[in-house]
Amino acid sequence: MTNPPPLIEQIAERVERLLVRHEELRRTNSLLAQQVQALTHERDNLKSRLMAARARIDSLIDRLPAAAMPPAEGGADGKEQPAP
Repeated sequence: MTNPPPLIEQIAERVERLLVRHEELRRTNSLLAQQVQALTHERDNLKSRLMAARARIDSLIDRLPAAAMPPAEGGADGKEQPAP
């Protein structure tokens, strides 16, 4: 039967494993931070495009003649239509 390794060797092995794990977690964290930055940039770009599209739609709506606008409620005669 073999003797277990001395305590100092067990501690050294555990420290080595912890150092390897720490480096893995550090790299993973760095990659996740890059992904967050890329997604934040994409979100900001999409929000900017959305705001521009809304501005164009608002501009088109403002250029519509008033007669072309449907009444706020109901059908063409202004009376409320029954639900189908």
